[in-house]
Amino acid sequence: MSEDTRWMSEAAKWYVIHTYSGYENKVADTIEKAVENRKLSNLIHAVKVPVEKVIEIVDNQEKEVERKLFPGYVLVKMIMTDDTWYIIRNIRGVTGFVGPGSKPVPLSDSEVESLGIEKTAVISLNYKVGDNVMITDGPLENFIGVVDLIETDKNLVRVLVSMFGRETPVELELRQVAPV
Repeated sequence: MSEDTRWMSEAAKWYVIHTYSGYENKVADTIEKAVENRKLSNLIHAVKVPVEKVIEIVDNQEKEVERKLFPGYVLVKMIMTDDTWYIIRNIRGVTGFVGPGSKPVPLSDSEVESLGIEKTAVISLNYKVGDNVMITDGPLENFIGVVDLIETDKNLVRVLVSMFGRETPVELELRQVAPV
């Protein structure tokens, strides 16, 4: 049995690649270009640099910035073959795969789920823009307002709530409101 067939799996799995610090985005871009140029989309499915958005206060001004959750690491969903291993391993800035010796170890399903890499939950809402809703959680619990904006990909709903005689937009998670 060749290395190629031994590493091959039925489905693509997530692998962790170690990179030089600060090279994460450059490595991810280079992998995506290699996939496109070599027509490897059937073997390398996705490349991610996990980030979180945080608010930093600089000179008394709030600024939203992205911070890498795992500096020095890039996640790749791929079918492991000798070719894909070689291509990834030889990208400038990559120091290797995470795993013992030279054998990459895929993330387990529970690790993928806990990292939130793949969001497979389908969101179905029982309200739409213009509907009256009640806020069910948070500091404005039991306030009633009108849905102004829904962004399911960001898990966000903006509700106009009447406070102090004026309409005030409030951004909430989709689960924090219910139709009236």
